[in-house]
Amino acid sequence: MSSAARRPRPGRPRHIPPVDSNLSPREQILDVCARLFTQYGYAATSTRDIADAVGIRQASLYYHFAGKPGILEELLARTVRPTIDLLDRIEAVADEHGAASALYALVMIDTATLAKAPHNCGRLPSFPDVRSQEEWQPYKLIHRDLVIAYDRLGREVAGKDVNGTWIENLVEIVVANRAEGLIVDEAERHIVATSVLRACGATHEQITTAKAVAWAELLDE
Repeated sequence: MSSAARRPRPGRPRHIPPVDSNLSPREQILDVCARLFTQYGYAATSTRDIADAVGIRQASLYYHFAGKPGILEELLARTVRPTIDLLDRIEAVADEHGAASALYALVMIDTATLAKAPHNCGRLPSFPDVRSQEEWQPYKLIHRDLVIAYDRLGREVAGKDVNGTWIENLVEIVVANRAEGLIVDEAERHIVATSVLRACGATHEQITTAKAVAWAELLDE
């Protein structure tokens, strides 16, 4: 066989930013994958791409994850799990102070989760090559709990049936804004929370009270 026949084909050139050395190896892998998956797509990113970007041997990758599917499942969970883990406390706010305060708190927490997701990996659930993976199903079940919470709280605020999906769509403007290069800070998240409450029919006074209660009971920690 000639040397030309053995010569590897050139791969797609990729700029590889330095990896944050303050992160643990596992977190470095997740951070790199969030960037590669959102930039190039899940299907188009190989385990070799991941290992090269992290700066480890491909075999070392499997010490931390069984493969790409496990990494994807973890990244998807991180776009919703931090919010879901606080649902019981949010429900306690609803029981004591009313649904408007709880809904405001839920939106602020959900938008914070999406705003902090590395490399805007909140985009991943919308990618066709992600939705076709088995790992999409666990995320879908977790995300359904969030939509149900929005549905329930929105209905209590509005006094009529509210589709939690459209509330979640309002919340996910955070993902779209980050994709446009916009900074999503606390003030922007407050605008989203206020818009959700207004869409559910809350008055200015109710929104002002909801904000004060949510920060006093849950957000100011």
